Amino acid sequence: MFRNYLKVALRTLWKHRTHTLINIVGLSVAFGTCVLLFLTATFELSYDSFHTDADRIFRLNFLSTNRDGTTDRGSTMPYPISPALKAEFPEIEGVTRWFDRSASIRRNSQTYTKDVRMADADFLHMFSFPLQKGNPKTAMNGLSDIVISERMANDIFGKEDPVGKPLQLRMNGAWQAFTVTGVISNPPKNSTFDFDALIRSDNAGDYQEFKSRWDHGNHDVYVQVKAGTDAQTLQRRTQAFMDKYFAKDIKERQEQGYPKNELGYQRSLLLEPLRDVHFDTVTTHGAGISRAYVYTLLLIGLFILAIACINFINLTIAQSLSRAREVGVRKSLGAQRAQLFGQIWGETLLLCFGALVIGLGLAYAVLPTFNRLFRSYLTLDNFLTPTVLLVTALCFLLITLIAGGYPSWFVTRFNAVEVLKGRVKVSKPGVLRNSLIITQFTIACLLIVCTIIVRQQITYLQQRPMGMDKEQVISVPVGGELNGTVALKAMRDRLANQPNITAVSGSGVNIGAGLDGSSSRMMFGFQYGKRDVTCDWLRIDTDYLKTMGIKLLKGRDFSPDFSTDSSSAVLITQSMAKALGEANPIGKFIKPDNKSYQIVGVVSDFNLYSLHQEAKPITLQMESSAPIQYILVRVNPQNLTGAMETIKTAWKTIAPKQEFIGSFLDENTERWYRKEQRLSTIFSTAAGIAILLSCMGLFSIALLTIEQRTKEIGVRKVLGASVASIVALLSKDFLKLVVAAIVIASPLAWWAMDNWLQDFAYKIDIAWWVFAVAGLLAVVIALATVSFQSIKAALMNPVQSLRSE
Repeated sequence: MFRNYLKVALRTLWKHRTHTLINIVGLSVAFGTCVLLFLTATFELSYDSFHTDADRIFRLNFLSTNRDGTTDRGSTMPYPISPALKAEFPEIEGVTRWFDRSASIRRNSQTYTKDVRMADADFLHMFSFPLQKGNPKTAMNGLSDIVISERMANDIFGKEDPVGKPLQLRMNGAWQAFTVTGVISNPPKNSTFDFDALIRSDNAGDYQEFKSRWDHGNHDVYVQVKAGTDAQTLQRRTQAFMDKYFAKDIKERQEQGYPKNELGYQRSLLLEPLRDVHFDTVTTHGAGISRAYVYTLLLIGLFILAIACINFINLTIAQSLSRAREVGVRKSLGAQRAQLFGQIWGETLLLCFGALVIGLGLAYAVLPTFNRLFRSYLTLDNFLTPTVLLVTALCFLLITLIAGGYPSWFVTRFNAVEVLKGRVKVSKPGVLRNSLIITQFTIACLLIVCTIIVRQQITYLQQRPMGMDKEQVISVPVGGELNGTVALKAMRDRLANQPNITAVSGSGVNIGAGLDGSSSRMMFGFQYGKRDVTCDWLRIDTDYLKTMGIKLLKGRDFSPDFSTDSSSAVLITQSMAKALGEANPIGKFIKPDNKSYQIVGVVSDFNLYSLHQEAKPITLQMESSAPIQYILVRVNPQNLTGAMETIKTAWKTIAPKQEFIGSFLDENTERWYRKEQRLSTIFSTAAGIAILLSCMGLFSIALLTIEQRTKEIGVRKVLGASVASIVALLSKDFLKLVVAAIVIASPLAWWAMDNWLQDFAYKIDIAWWVFAVAGLLAVVIALATVSFQSIKAALMNPVQSLRSE
């Protein structure tokens, strides 16, 4: 019997091969797309879940409220908070600081650039990064101890045992000796912590100066609580700790009338679960991944799968008239309804299995392209895990049951006697079929609108004036091996007479995301009179304004002629002058960190960081103790390639052993919005797939509907109907469904995109014409799809269609 069912299934699928092909193509594309999107979302959601005690580890955050009532949450902590917490809260069994740093490493005159992070000894016990060599109890006890990763051990030592071997690190402007005390497992791709080596946090250059100061923060802090400890209870208990150690700051905030935070206090300490850190976009200045992005991947995958299933259901039901006679004959020969259901559902199972195999093949084939476009890390191993295989099998059975179950029940419920008498007809489309078509095009229209708005926002961010001229400026990271001030002077000397070079300067902060992958930010909060002022603190050098195209509005620029410029003079932006409340701030003094600086000039506002956040007031200074991290070179636009080569050649004479990774600032600023670019690619790709699948389904339904109305069309033509009137007759019912889909999709798209735009300090206004364009596009696509078959039917010779009459 099984063999008979299989033969019948294959014959039926071959008989309706056009619809079979449409179903297989639609389902295979949907399966392949869903597998990739679901695996990517699963990977993002798995961040830090591999740690054995992940549920007991938290990152500290400060919670307060700005003067305007907005929430201010930050993860930057002062040095003394770590030992104080461990001493005063017995339920905390582990505390570690965490510094994101990179450094140059030297062994036997060979230099390497590695991600050397600073942490505390508890790091090795709190997190599940097993030591392959060394003792975790003593590996980070000394200031000169260094624990290296497996990949760093292979890069530097090869097959040699690295434990006990010396290394030199470029720290605080000098080479310092370290000894390898352990080899730690490489952090997996789904880890918030990425490192090549670990050293003690006490090695930080400003540790001795600030180790007892509670008003200076520059690192994150993670705590591990004992088993059975309630995190919320511990968090409430930390309020007394805050009142004790931050009493001065809390008193000043109260006197200045700052509103209380959402917990009812001036400042509070929050315990953020480790698994939430990857999704924190606030304290990471937009570097984290929003959960909404991950859920969007899942939702888009479900949308595409739903459209493919809708196509299958609609086609199967539309074909029910031809299957009805077969069912009637089988019932008259004694077949039970359950047997008929199993046979027809078996055809669905066979077709879906073939589509699944093809879909998985497609997913594997496009995997390298997918990883490159969406910056994912999927491999074949992700497909072959027991969990993924089990979930895939269960979802496959569920989909076949839903997509094939209802059509099978629908076909097998026909009365055998009525069918064989020719009294059963499926002439009018049901509510279900129309609802499914509307759902398809609602999803397609929704994705079209989202694609347009996301692309508009990206274009707006890229083209919005930043207050500087970022074109034709090359940024060269100095790296940890060189002294930035010395390197800048050497580059100026070598580029002085080059015709391609317009200006050379230096900065402590890069503009945009450079090729070194590093970012930094220094901010100061201080009192000016009775005003509370917060600003970005930017280290620059002479000619910075000229190099970056920033306008000087008042006063003077920094100059070598003034010796005090490198110690006690500052430039400020317009917004900084406004924050100070000074119409003419030239000559006035500010005192951040209890040191006096005189304002010598006011420059126009410019954006130092991405437009996700509102630009802060900026103070520009040349204090020599702060390092120059980037050399900035403005070049002539006539020969950009030649200018880059000139700069590269000059750099090689200064740092022959160091890689040149210069980049143009306009490219750097575009990399600020990689997540938005990726989201745009996802939306546009998903919209294209959704439209394609919807049109395939609409084409098939139109084909079947027109086949059922062939005689009607013939009669109308005999009675004088024109081709245009017949096309309009056949198309209008489908266009009504598309218009209904547009009406439903528009408010949903507006709500979704309006919420998404709230993540940006600078954003577009959603225009009405976006919905009009999306609707018009959907109508044109649907009309083109239906009209092809409608025109073909209208041009058919009525004699052929009426011959049987």
